[in-house]
Amino acid sequence: MKEEQIICYSCTNENCFIKKHLHLEQMTQYVSKKQNLVCKKSDRFITEGSPLHGLYFICKGKVKTVKTGINGREQIVRLTKNGDIIGFRGFGTGQKYLIGAYALEDTVLCNFSNETMLEILKEVPEFTYALMLFYADELNKSENNIRKIAHMNVRERVIDLLLYIHRKFGQIDDGVIDIDLSRKEIADFAGTTEEQAIRVISTLKKEALIKTVGKRIGILEVATLRSEIMEHKYF
Repeated sequence: MKEEQIICYSCTNENCFIKKHLHLEQMTQYVSKKQNLVCKKSDRFITEGSPLHGLYFICKGKVKTVKTGINGREQIVRLTKNGDIIGFRGFGTGQKYLIGAYALEDTVLCNFSNETMLEILKEVPEFTYALMLFYADELNKSENNIRKIAHMNVRERVIDLLLYIHRKFGQIDDGVIDIDLSRKEIADFAGTTEEQAIRVISTLKKEALIKTVGKRIGILEVATLRSEIMEHKYF
């Protein structure tokens, strides 16, 4: 990883949580304190259990966050892109990161230290309120995911994942989803084994519901896949 200076006020990432609050005069003194990091694909920039050193905001790129489960296996708990926040679980209440984080592609990160973030939260009420709403939304998503994992079979969990990444990352020109995930990563996020994930993807492909181009997947029949998991309250 290397450091690179990016000026918030000239940043073109309109989805960034920080960028959305730059109209507030108080933010000027805080954005100058941030640090930027450039991570290559597969670089780990947060180690689960390491001391907290602030929040990361994705300026450009994609990241997976993971938790260590049974037998030391890492399970993907979140996939993120431009504008998303990394490292917020445990921030303000704990001393260590509760997750690990890896770059899925070359990624530029903005890091705000613990001290800077606490200053912002104390001095900028509009930012604090927006972050509170963000936490509430993330809690709701986590509770929904727990419910889905408990009630969905393997095929449904893989379908749910494919629809999720289709919504979040969109498709590029050749009709595949704009994220490069291995079959193991798909399995880790869907809460299944790599062999089962490969089997489901192969079946969906034979049914002409999806297509594959290398490791990437494209959805051919969104409505059909949605209907298959509708009883689980697809959003």
